[in-house]
Amino acid sequence: MVLFQSSRRPDAGGETWPKFPEGRVGYAIGDIHGRIDLLVAMIERLEADHPAPDPAAPPIVVFLGDYVDRGPDSRGVIQLLMQRRPKGFERRYLLGNHEAMLLKFIQDPVENRHWLTQGGMATLASYGVQVPPAVASKTLLKEAGDQFREAIPEDHLEFMLGLERYVVLGDYAMVHAGINPDRPMQAQTDEDLLWIRKKFLQNRRRHEYMIVHGHTPIDLPYKDDRRIGVDTGAYASGRLTAVKLHGGETEFISVASGVG
Repeated sequence: MVLFQSSRRPDAGGETWPKFPEGRVGYAIGDIHGRIDLLVAMIERLEADHPAPDPAAPPIVVFLGDYVDRGPDSRGVIQLLMQRRPKGFERRYLLGNHEAMLLKFIQDPVENRHWLTQGGMATLASYGVQVPPAVASKTLLKEAGDQFREAIPEDHLEFMLGLERYVVLGDYAMVHAGINPDRPMQAQTDEDLLWIRKKFLQNRRRHEYMIVHGHTPIDLPYKDDRRIGVDTGAYASGRLTAVKLHGGETEFISVASGVG
């Protein structure tokens, strides 16, 4: 665990910035990618942090997207996220680019066949769908799409269709990938929020909000005066990371297990 103190924003009269909403504690969890073992461990860790949450001001947890693909149990991850845990928390769920690709594959498996090579094969297998070869005919792709539509529970599909694009809490904006620094928050496109990397990561200007994001895997969680990155490559590294936000303080929390 590493504890950071907040910086002071030049245009805020010397006040501490950023700040989480007064009297609340928040967590943002990085990309899970089918690692249900790590998700269970993280949920247990957060529930241990708050054994009796205050119903008047419950802790908030934001899942930053990319629940599916690559890891072994995408189906189990979606099922667990729908079970209203961590208990007593306010829960918010963001759309990741991998959920977006999954939804497009269901609509048109031929046009969106690239999802299979981006981790989609593991997701199909977790739902009991016969996985087509990497180079598959249109017929095989359509058959896989039909099988997937039959196999995926309706409530799983509804859950993914209802995922949020971003969440603003106090001085923090929670997003999946990042933001386009040339646009205000309300003008961000799905391409920005779900896919952006270089333009966001290399930008040195401060943003309207402190941006908390996943999407770009890193060995260790990252924080500067513009952004906080918490994707520690769970599916490959065996380490899932969250950031805890309370007042003006920032703390990283990680859970780990074997790789693969």
